[in-house]
Amino acid sequence: MQIDLTVESVTKKFKEFVAVDDVSFEVQQGQFFSILGPSGCGKTTLLRMIAGFTEPTQGKIEIRGNNVVGTPPNKRPVNLIFQHLALFPMMNVAQNIAFGLQRRGEKKDDITRKVTKILERVGLPGFGEKKIDQLSGGQQQRVAIARSLVMDPTVLLLDEPLGALDLKLREQMKVELKKLQAQVGTTFIYITHDQSEALVMSDFVAVMNAGRFEQIDTPQNLYGNPLTPFVARFVGENNAWSGRVVEKKGPNVNVETEEGHQFQVDLESDIQSDDNINLFLRPEAMLIQPDSALTQLNRFEVVVRAILFDGANSRLLANPLKSDKEILIALPQNRQYDHIKVNDRIEIGWDPGSGICFSSSEG
Repeated sequence: MQIDLTVESVTKKFKEFVAVDDVSFEVQQGQFFSILGPSGCGKTTLLRMIAGFTEPTQGKIEIRGNNVVGTPPNKRPVNLIFQHLALFPMMNVAQNIAFGLQRRGEKKDDITRKVTKILERVGLPGFGEKKIDQLSGGQQQRVAIARSLVMDPTVLLLDEPLGALDLKLREQMKVELKKLQAQVGTTFIYITHDQSEALVMSDFVAVMNAGRFEQIDTPQNLYGNPLTPFVARFVGENNAWSGRVVEKKGPNVNVETEEGHQFQVDLESDIQSDDNINLFLRPEAMLIQPDSALTQLNRFEVVVRAILFDGANSRLLANPLKSDKEILIALPQNRQYDHIKVNDRIEIGWDPGSGICFSSSEG
């Protein structure tokens, strides 16, 4: 498979501040690759270096094997879409899409053919004569993508393009963008701080923190097998305990938390007895009032403090007994637990294989 983008040991410094710190990755042709991280982690600076608006302090950026460091943005086979789409309101849809082709000096008949074809590809056939203010937010998004794709870029760069949309439209556009990218086959590099966007749309996700990539993986592996405490905290919801390993038996350890709980955890790491650890547990890994026949489970009691109703994502907010610690417990939507009320005392259980442990020294 052809490699569309190669970033090798790229660093960007602004005086003493290191915005991007020795980042390397490859993106294959036709992939949807997201860079996920909090504000200020360096992801937009990295995107601007790929686009050519910012030059790296050191490192190499290749597009289909050609080093583009030092090449101006308009000479690179990439296009960049920002959160604010910058469509021209005085032009209709077709004129907006044709703008770059006209600047490139293409023939009128070729422009008309390409605009018609790209409107069909993005699901807007017959929209060429419409004004921009006649379009919905989602349709404007498609026009912005069409305006970029009509230039036939090797890589399309998207910098938080859904950030300005309302929640309902954003949820809809996540699915639409994924379908659109699969349909057109162009390589997408997508920047976001929204983990849901990255997980839903991407083939691969790089989690960025303080200028570095903490993990590059499929959405499923990022969620199920985080390699660092930062990834465990940032990707999805997690309950966290600090504690100490009191006993290790092969791949199994007994952990005593700071609150005094004794938990058994299956491990694949080299954590040893007496090590201080951080334990992470997903809300959906916890079973409410589990069957007594499930003897392998870790069990403890909690007091329900709030019921956070959110349809299929509803959760309980609870405190373990004699503790102010707040934990989230997924609430299945099969009405089996409709009897649970605030201040109820209930038992929780979780399988030792569900916990993820890191040494406290890992941060």
